[in-house]
Amino acid sequence: MKIGMRTPSLKKRVKARTTGKLKRKAKGAVNPLYGMKGMGYAKNPKRAIKNKVYKKTTFDLFSVIKKLFK
Repeated sequence: MKIGMRTPSLKKRVKARTTGKLKRKAKGAVNPLYGMKGMGYAKNPKRAIKNKVYKKTTFDLFSVIKKLFK
């Protein structure tokens, strides 16, 4: 498991910020459980636990910069 700074990816950052509100609404209309808190554990518990540990043991370069200039 990785510990420390996450490798920044400009491509993934832009993709995450431009995924539209419309797309999320469409998924929510098809799947009533889409986007609900805790659904990751119900759908794939092993992946959800792994992601939670990863988020707690690593940090993002952009969030560090944001905190410095706040």
